[in-house]
Amino acid sequence: MDLARQEAVTWRNRALLLFDRVAMPVAVCDVYGAVLLANPAMAAECGTTPGRLRGRDVLELFSPREATQVERIAQALRLRHRSRYQVSVRWRAPGGVERYGELTADPVSDTVEDTPALLVMLRVDTEHAPSPAAPASGAPVTPTEARILALLAAGATTARAARETGLTTDGVTYHLRRLSSRWGASNRTELVARAYALGVLTPGVWPPGVPDDEA
Repeated sequence: MDLARQEAVTWRNRALLLFDRVAMPVAVCDVYGAVLLANPAMAAECGTTPGRLRGRDVLELFSPREATQVERIAQALRLRHRSRYQVSVRWRAPGGVERYGELTADPVSDTVEDTPALLVMLRVDTEHAPSPAAPASGAPVTPTEARILALLAAGATTARAARETGLTTDGVTYHLRRLSSRWGASNRTELVARAYALGVLTPGVWPPGVPDDEA
């Protein structure tokens, strides 16, 4: 491998590592809105993993609140305009809660002649977001989060949880931090204990699992 190509691979790997660690939901889409790459934060808003978002239409995942916004953006992209575009959206979060926010799309490409991809960021409207209620209120978790909790309860390391769920280790850590913040847990032992107390994990069974697994 020549030096230039090796440097390109190195920078790509660094960029992907940073992409996974960004707390804001972010995705890269093609010009038609199909997801090419998504970070764990974006996948968490959809209740799935980054790999399963690949190929999905971002405007099916997040419904525009005004159709005319999308039409104006599509026309601008056809004309190769390179402005920042914003779309007000709503979506159904894990647990069935309707959330509101704004998608921001920035066209990106190596040259102005290339067909751009879209760097899409999601800003959640905190005024409409569910308040951080006490854990006893149900505190819905995503299937991925439940799977991670079950693996931790069985003694899995972060690395093993990443392999089992198809995430990176940073992706697993991201989900654990979200859960810890949501439930006020100070460590992983407390996190697992709260998962059992809230009924996220099924008591009295081994290996640990979630109630749906027992159906």
